[in-house]
Amino acid sequence: MNLASHLVGSARTRPDRTALRLGDTAVSYRALDRGSARMAGLLHDRGVKPGDRVALMLPNVPEFALAYYGVLRAGGVIVPMNPLLKSREVAYYLADSGARFLFAWHDFADEARAGAQQEEAEAVTVAPGAFAELLESAAPLEALVDRHEDDTAVILYTSGTTGQPKGAELTHANLARNCDIVATELFRLSSDDVIFGGLPLFHAFGQTCTLNATVTCGACLTLLPRFDAATALGILAGHGVTVFAGVPTVYGRLLREPGRDTFDVSRLRVALTGGAPMPVQVLYDFQAAFDCVVLEGYGLSETSPVASFNTLVPGPKPGSVGTPIPGVGMRVVEGGEEVARGETGEIAIRGHNVMKRYWRRPDETAATIRDGWLYTGDLGRVDEDGYFWIVGRTKDVIIRGGYNVYPREIEDVLYEHPAVADAAVIGLPDADLGEEVGAVVVLEPGARATAEELRAYVKRQVAAYKYPRKVWIVDALPKGPTGKILKREIVPPADLHG
Repeated sequence: MNLASHLVGSARTRPDRTALRLGDTAVSYRALDRGSARMAGLLHDRGVKPGDRVALMLPNVPEFALAYYGVLRAGGVIVPMNPLLKSREVAYYLADSGARFLFAWHDFADEARAGAQQEEAEAVTVAPGAFAELLESAAPLEALVDRHEDDTAVILYTSGTTGQPKGAELTHANLARNCDIVATELFRLSSDDVIFGGLPLFHAFGQTCTLNATVTCGACLTLLPRFDAATALGILAGHGVTVFAGVPTVYGRLLREPGRDTFDVSRLRVALTGGAPMPVQVLYDFQAAFDCVVLEGYGLSETSPVASFNTLVPGPKPGSVGTPIPGVGMRVVEGGEEVARGETGEIAIRGHNVMKRYWRRPDETAATIRDGWLYTGDLGRVDEDGYFWIVGRTKDVIIRGGYNVYPREIEDVLYEHPAVADAAVIGLPDADLGEEVGAVVVLEPGARATAEELRAYVKRQVAAYKYPRKVWIVDALPKGPTGKILKREIVPPADLHG
């Protein structure tokens, strides 16, 4: 099998249907199919073999889909990367995955090239026009390279609190089955639907619930590279969007946008959310303002990503993340044993959506997947109707506007500053983003540094959504008897400013 067969099938049955839109630019299924075939030919000409990793550092533009399906057609493994990554992060992803090619958007090419150079990988700049000419120079690889359903299609990098980002290997079967369920069973998409493409395509949520789901049913995905509420409302109205997808933060921004009522969004029938807890009041307000149902779901990169979702039938329970999708089991456990309904414990998941493994990390794979169950690190409960509710996290991860920020990574950067003796990164409540990144620092004896200097230092080295907007300096951090910093005892100053 090959995940790209979804594109081939839609191109065969609906060749003239618009697959992608970006502003006034429209790409038909025929053009997407042909472009991806030339991308596969380009990779073949450059020696990419089945199983080789190819990195994509692209925003939500048509070129992402061309490259994505082209890599799959050639039998390669996609390594999606956030375009905002800096060179040190780029170098790590390339080194860990072993990707020898990186296709990077022209606006971010400098950091991409610098990171690729460190690992002796080739960075190919992707720009409108020039990239099309590059593809035209390659002979198309029409036939899909046949892959086994258990072969890896995508390596999605996710992180934890105990080390560097690690790659979740998602197979062709993982992703194909997940997007089939999303498209046909959960949201009942058809070729008449227009799906809002504002979720980052380098994330699992965007890939499965927008790009792959759209292509599976021959619908149209209308892209937005960077979210702006006014622009998004213009797209909803101008392109006749029927299905909206976004993290909770964007719902609040749409509701607060001046002049919202002047946009005709009457075609909108359903909205999807995940990636972070959705405030129930925001959900109610959005449903009332936009006259459409909001469905909240749950999943991880490691689960392709959808594990549970509220559905149109029998209907959602606001505040919950719904019930497990078909073919997937979920339970709430404590000490490896399932707890009674209504009690809190760790959520564990098993089924066709669970990743193959962590790339080249057998110990971490074994610690996460035990007896066929993936232990999520998320705390939840299940009610008498079988609906799951997320109540917290055992993982020390900050979710800032739907993006995961891992404290250990930011702390490592802070510790590289010569003036820093101790550092702790924590999530701070934020009305707009859900959480903001905060850092508390102890300086070396006699050292001098300001909060602004430390913030700027981190900002230069990590993606823009990661660096701590709130930084403060203290004399000492609370520690336990073993010297471990006790983050739960850190109290930010009342007058803390960015």
